[in-house]
Amino acid sequence: MIDRARVLDNFYVPARYPNGHPEGPPFEHFGPRQGREAIEHAGAILEFARSQMA
Repeated sequence: MIDRARVLDNFYVPARYPNGHPEGPPFEHFGPRQGREAIEHAGAILEFARSQMA
């Protein structure tokens, strides 16, 4: 889970703020592949958290 969270951490600031990248807006740096990967990692983290609360 830690590795999945680290991957998601890389997306947070750069994707949230228009000046998060030294050059260009966020949409120029992230594509469908990165989006799918982020959703997969987030889903796994949520599933793990839910299993720990049950």
